[in-house]
Amino acid sequence: MDNKPIIYLDNAATSWPKPPAVWEAMERNMRESAANPGRGSHAMAVKASRVVFETRKRIARLFRIGNPNDIAFTMNTTHALNLAIQGLLQPGDHVIATSLEHNSIRRPLEALKRKIGIEVTYISTDVKGFLDVKAVEAAITARTKLIAVTHNSNLLGTIVPVGEIGAIARRRNVKLLVDSAQSAGVLPIDVEDMGIDMLAFPGHKGLMGPQGTGGLYIHPNLELEPLMQGGTGSKSEAPEQPHIRPDRYEAGTPNTVGLAGLSEGVQYIIKETPQAIHNKEQQLTFELMEGLQRIPGVTLLGPDIGEERTAIVSFLLEGVDPSEMAFLLDQQFGIAVRAGFHCTPLGHETAGSYETGAVRASPGYFTQKSEIVSMIEAVSEINRKLRFGK
Repeated sequence: MDNKPIIYLDNAATSWPKPPAVWEAMERNMRESAANPGRGSHAMAVKASRVVFETRKRIARLFRIGNPNDIAFTMNTTHALNLAIQGLLQPGDHVIATSLEHNSIRRPLEALKRKIGIEVTYISTDVKGFLDVKAVEAAITARTKLIAVTHNSNLLGTIVPVGEIGAIARRRNVKLLVDSAQSAGVLPIDVEDMGIDMLAFPGHKGLMGPQGTGGLYIHPNLELEPLMQGGTGSKSEAPEQPHIRPDRYEAGTPNTVGLAGLSEGVQYIIKETPQAIHNKEQQLTFELMEGLQRIPGVTLLGPDIGEERTAIVSFLLEGVDPSEMAFLLDQQFGIAVRAGFHCTPLGHETAGSYETGAVRASPGYFTQKSEIVSMIEAVSEINRKLRFGK
């Protein structure tokens, strides 16, 4: 930044850099097809519609979705989760979630508890974030409508066995909502094979797209109440929101330029494959963990080295406030990480870091091994100066 090199280890918040094809497609869209998709029959509007539909098709291919029109585009994962939760639940319904949830699941659930009286059960994991799926099934009651889970913790990197939970949900006739904010584009996802009824995903993280993009897959046998009502470009003579998909869930002009970029990000993921991306990121993660754990006073959160996890390394340094650590890494070493509670107080309660928060470093697919070495050396130097005055 400001012509100074930056080591970017905040990919769990937003991935960076993006493949060049992403921003090139966005510029091309602004130049050539920046009209309203679905709102006109002229050439630019038709071209814009094709851009949006091509993005749907690529996402459907990535997540093994049969019909691209079962994907509703949203602003982000939070928007998608609110559409799923508020669009499905009714007074008296029971929901099962976990102690790993981001506030994007927890807060909508808690709001509906206050407003319409739903009941929520949070299943605790162990300190590393590992979930006993038997506890999930044991919590199901006659009123359980939904299981809402993160695919992997944005604090601990722990991967939740979504496929096993999906099998339970199908057997017990309960709907499954998956928050893939940290897994879309990084872990293989097959909505049918994993029993996922609704999949909320971001465009700006593992899918390599721009901010302001995301979506919700909705199973074809599932109907939700729209989160918003308004113009769709279809059934305009009717006073009520149309029932055809995806129009029912996409009121208003979409972020076409953002979706043009997202389309290229998804295409890049398809070419590289999520498994290859995960393998590389996990190796970088283990190297970072190995270096950090050699530093006196460092405590790592989440699964141990060698245990399956995503590229999230949260840690504490004895005697050093996480916010101070993040500030020094940025100002003195040009390293971007995130400190605090990461919008998951439940996760911090699980990890035992609720009183302090933590520093989170999240490598990405474009992170270099030399940058991992620099991060380790920087934490070590900060540790020496702050704790030992050297």
